[in-house]
Amino acid sequence: MFIGVDHGTTGIRFADTGGRWIEVSRKQAKDMSHREIIAAVLDGLDVKKSDVELIAVNYSMGDGISKITPIEKVENRGVISREGAGVHVGGGTNVYDAIAASGMPAVIVPGIHRGNYCHPCFNVYSHGASADKLGIAYNAFLTAGDQNFIASDISSNTVTMGVLGGRMLGAIDACIFAPGVHHGPLDLQSIRDVDADLITANDAFSTAGVTRNIPQKNLSELLAGLDRNDPYSLWAFDTIAIFAAMEIASFLLLVPDAKIFTAGSVGSMDLVRDRISGLVHVEVSVLGKMAAAVGLSQIARDVHGGKSDILGIGVKR
Repeated sequence: MFIGVDHGTTGIRFADTGGRWIEVSRKQAKDMSHREIIAAVLDGLDVKKSDVELIAVNYSMGDGISKITPIEKVENRGVISREGAGVHVGGGTNVYDAIAASGMPAVIVPGIHRGNYCHPCFNVYSHGASADKLGIAYNAFLTAGDQNFIASDISSNTVTMGVLGGRMLGAIDACIFAPGVHHGPLDLQSIRDVDADLITANDAFSTAGVTRNIPQKNLSELLAGLDRNDPYSLWAFDTIAIFAAMEIASFLLLVPDAKIFTAGSVGSMDLVRDRISGLVHVEVSVLGKMAAAVGLSQIARDVHGGKSDILGIGVKR
């Protein structure tokens, strides 16, 4: 059997190709021993260690490698640096090290970045998406039965990807364009604050989402406000949907006949999906919250089966 590991913003999710999954918070994973992590995964998926044929792991930005690579051939966990965009807790690091020490076969999936964009124009950006997004895109690819599609993962962060002819053209991350619940691009005031040493660039990115200037500070509070028709919550979800639709519309210039998918905790909401669909005039299909982990397990299965690339991202043997 095959396992995918999604090192997400709020938790670490493990799934197999049969749809079974478990989730561990990043804080929990940080405080667990390697033995406890592996036991929790195997017990949660109801599988024996000897039955695991391959695990596909993503870690942070995944920008230190450009191909899907055996874990034993990866240096520095496949990243240039742990510094940069996002909040470092330590749970993902502990999970990575537990899998590396477990003896189970594993591959590290790279992020989508300047080293493996399939469209040269995206080289203007050093980074497009972390490796869990490749899992979402591959899950969309297998779901769509089509080689032309756009997938937008919308949650704490917003990342949109375009695939043409079965090849990943590139990706647009929240630090470039559309905000999520917590993360977003650095606007003029943020740049001024960074230059004035009032805040780091990473902290500015990590707090530039729609919750920046409203009373609600997380998804749970936004959802509670939505139940009350709170104007701030309504504004927040509409804003996320509009900007995600703009990202999707930009990829429609390159993939005009694309099927469109959304994923993530916010991208799975009917309210957001319907708003995006109405804006881009294309029916939007929802992949769900576990799309990344399931897609990574599908990558593990197909890499094990001999595929030489996944959506144009090479496989190193």
